[in-house]
Amino acid sequence: MLNVGSLNEGIVLDHIKAGKAMSIYKYLGLDKLDCQVAIIKNARSAKMGRKDIIKIEGSIDLVDLDILGFIDHDITVNIIQDGKICEKEKLTLPNTIKNVIVCKNPRCITSIEQELDQIFVLSDKEKEIYRCKYCEEKYTAGL
Repeated sequence: MLNVGSLNEGIVLDHIKAGKAMSIYKYLGLDKLDCQVAIIKNARSAKMGRKDIIKIEGSIDLVDLDILGFIDHDITVNIIQDGKICEKEKLTLPNTIKNVIVCKNPRCITSIEQELDQIFVLSDKEKEIYRCKYCEEKYTAGL
């Protein structure tokens, strides 16, 4: 049995689909942080079968909840203080996502003007569809 130490203060991202932890690590920019980050892949889960978990030492400000909500709004975000879960954050699909995904339309202005921000706006919450702000190219949420 693998034992990863508990956090005194930090964030635990739980119920991540198995195999998705490394992409979340990349998109949240956790490699740029100067704190401890633990990634547990393929942990046993009664609910999911297998899941990934990410533990981050530090405050909730280190994690962009909009990016996390875009990737998978079913992830559980546990905020840890004094070694105990003090709060759980509920993720939702953000209305706007900026510089996370790239527009695939070769005629989009962002293909030519590469310094422009890549902005996608939620157009259909039920189907989790985003559209490019500039050319309305369709993109489905999740990575």
